[in-house]
Amino acid sequence: MREYLLTLCITAAVTYLLTGPVRKFAIVAGAMPEIRARDVHREPTPRLGGIAMFFGLCAGLLVADHLTNLSEVFERSNEPRALLSGAALIWLIGVLDDKFEIDALIKLGGQMIAAGVMVMQGLTILWLPVPGVGTVALTQWQGTLLTVALVVITINAVNFVDGLDGLAAGMVCIASAAFFMYAYRIWYSYGIEAAAPATLFAAILMGMCLGFLPHNMHPARIFMGDSGSMLIGLVLAAGAISVTGQVDPDVMKLFSGSERNAVHQMVPVYIPLLMPLTIIAIPAADLILAIVRRTWRGQSPFAADRGHLHHRLLEIGHSHSRSVLIMYFWSALIAFGALGYSVNSASMWIVLGVVLLSAIGLILLLLPRFTPRAPLWAEHFVPPRYRRRRPPMHSAAEVPAGVPAGVPAGEDERTPVAAGVSGVNGATAVGSRSRLTR
Repeated sequence: MREYLLTLCITAAVTYLLTGPVRKFAIVAGAMPEIRARDVHREPTPRLGGIAMFFGLCAGLLVADHLTNLSEVFERSNEPRALLSGAALIWLIGVLDDKFEIDALIKLGGQMIAAGVMVMQGLTILWLPVPGVGTVALTQWQGTLLTVALVVITINAVNFVDGLDGLAAGMVCIASAAFFMYAYRIWYSYGIEAAAPATLFAAILMGMCLGFLPHNMHPARIFMGDSGSMLIGLVLAAGAISVTGQVDPDVMKLFSGSERNAVHQMVPVYIPLLMPLTIIAIPAADLILAIVRRTWRGQSPFAADRGHLHHRLLEIGHSHSRSVLIMYFWSALIAFGALGYSVNSASMWIVLGVVLLSAIGLILLLLPRFTPRAPLWAEHFVPPRYRRRRPPMHSAAEVPAGVPAGVPAGEDERTPVAAGVSGVNGATAVGSRSRLTR
């Protein structure tokens, strides 16, 4: 565990330290596109944050290769090299897209090629645990097609959700944390060395996201761009492919009886890993809804619009930060709920806990305009936004003509502010409603 934590910290530190220089480079290189109709931010922001994330990935793999225990992963498996090859290719395509806005079909072709490069180096699905049947061995073509499909879907699911400051990095970090706990349990508790690469990938992915988040939280100083979103999507898919298609469930020997019974009992464990979209269910749902919505309108599935889930949260009145926190909540609930169910599927407390937290999440979702206020005695200990506002009152000598005494300052000269003007947050940033300022 200490070596995994060291790798995570090195990856996060390198990513964090390089993001500042990368931001300056993006500004000089002109990777600051104009604000589009679907964008939420109001000022041009540099992209290319994926450059720092990629070098963080390289630093994490380099450090792990020189550690005593983790170096065995590179000796016994070719999967880390396969991941680095595919990540370098998808990162290069993302950098070109952040700078020159390449066509969507070209990006799709590049994603498939990157997945094919990983398959050629051994990172592929070899078998699947099917309930009621047992372990089903896949042919080379079946494994290749399934691996490529899984990589492409996961990359685009993460790319689609990258619409608010800190949203994609935070959600992938939550998913990779749950993934790391499960993969480490398989590797450490059952002594299955085939799960070690997936555990390493999850630790590095957490470091990449944690190192980039301080620069990307609202208001973001830099965006990860497609070079970052496609990169973290590929790393997440690579970990899921590694542990799902390489670890034989019968090796765990958790259950007596036939292999068919063992696989049937292990279904709760393999569901969140067989399809990583159950871990990143929110991006996956957003991806499916976007494709259906655009196809129904006669548009291309890759055409951009403002119908994503995070856009809808802003439109119903949630602020930018609150929308991100709501998406974090649902991602953590689904990811760690699936993790808990995989550990003990017979416990009703897990189901009841998930139901209770879902109810709390729905209540928060339906109260977009509720702002908590601290009591008077605690106002000195909380941030200013949680304190009660006390507008200054006009004195008798300062009362303008025609304004009665005792009226708060500024009440007589309110002017509406149009939507989208700098300084306006929340729903007015994307809707047509106006707002009165003091």
